[in-house]
Amino acid sequence: MSWSRPEPGDWSSPAELAALQRRQLPRVIAQALRSPFYAARYEGRTPPSTADDFAGIELTTKQDLRDQYPFGMLAVERERLATYHESSGTSGEPTASYYTDEDWTDLAERFARKWTGIDSSDTFLVRTPYGLVITGHLAQAAGRLRGATVVPGDARSLATPLARMVRVLKSLDVTLTWCNPTEITMLAAAAKAAGLRPDRDFPALRAMFTAAEPLTEVRRRRLSEIWGGIPVVEEYGSTETGTIAGQCPEGRLHLWADRAVFEVYDPATGEVSAAGRGQMVVTPLYRDAMPLLRYNLADEVEVATDPCPCGWLLPTVTVLGRAGTEHTVGAATVTQQRLEEIVFSLPVSYEVMFWRAMAHSDVLRLEFEAPDATREQAVKELGEALDRELGVPHRVTGLPLGTLVPAEALTAQRDILKARYLFAEGEDWDKAVMYF
Repeated sequence: MSWSRPEPGDWSSPAELAALQRRQLPRVIAQALRSPFYAARYEGRTPPSTADDFAGIELTTKQDLRDQYPFGMLAVERERLATYHESSGTSGEPTASYYTDEDWTDLAERFARKWTGIDSSDTFLVRTPYGLVITGHLAQAAGRLRGATVVPGDARSLATPLARMVRVLKSLDVTLTWCNPTEITMLAAAAKAAGLRPDRDFPALRAMFTAAEPLTEVRRRRLSEIWGGIPVVEEYGSTETGTIAGQCPEGRLHLWADRAVFEVYDPATGEVSAAGRGQMVVTPLYRDAMPLLRYNLADEVEVATDPCPCGWLLPTVTVLGRAGTEHTVGAATVTQQRLEEIVFSLPVSYEVMFWRAMAHSDVLRLEFEAPDATREQAVKELGEALDRELGVPHRVTGLPLGTLVPAEALTAQRDILKARYLFAEGEDWDKAVMYF
């Protein structure tokens, strides 16, 4: 069906936003019931049909999507599909997602809601996978929607090593990038390995878009510092839903509640609420191919409805990570987010960019890379911070540069060969057919 999608400014109060959602919900429910999964779920009983029925709809889980692989969630004819995607996450079981052309318009519009803007003057490096996941395709669609020149940098590909991406950033005067926070750090390290200064030698770069990892404010500021103070603009989403939240100029993530209904689920009590801490539940409001009713992303979040200084009349969300990521060390509880805040509170001049930690029952092991000149002081200050902030038994080790991220990963320029079948005498014909 053809949707009439809202844009910011179409509502002037939370009440108007809620009314917008209620008007759309019956259409969403009706479309969902076209899929084999939801039709079977309500077989033999009265299916939901109104906005008032919404609160009684049971949650859709990731396991439901895995069980319906590949097309059990499909609510349109196969001929209408524009793209097909998969995301296995951490389970290894495939989760299918699919979109029509109309769905893609909604996806691209939501991604393009960046406060820094995307327009025809931009050269936009997309440095996320173009494989079965949605991330690379999403950014490309949004960039083209706004008229930008898109550079498909991909990721995890032999054809686009870090050193090549640094050359592209510099020589093409790239203005915007899209990659995960770790990749932003890797690009900076690769630039340094090439003899460039990330904070000075890329003057065209005006913003870096990022997602896919929980990102603390401390780490976001550090990434911005490394790249000369340009904005690092976060968003939140998934292959199954597309972008569901974007960052405002004040640095807060706002849920796109004009395009989806968001709820917070407490697995301990089974209660669902509009705000608070729990697991993120999403119902997209403008989706044809694969409607999702109260889909539990299982991400730990905290949602708030208090006004934001930016003036956006949308709830805010803090993404805390996946459920079950806390670890107990001694009498303390340790999370990746808290450690990230501590590590990136070190002065930027210490050049600590890469770290790892292991939580044993009796001690926290934390290792990081640093140059020779700052390593000893960084060990001292990190140990003091762990004592002060967490009170956890710890063993902190400073490592030489190149230990966690080998120099070759930052500098390699691999050849990508085409398949060959005829070789001259003396050539290595063991490379026939296999061209990598």
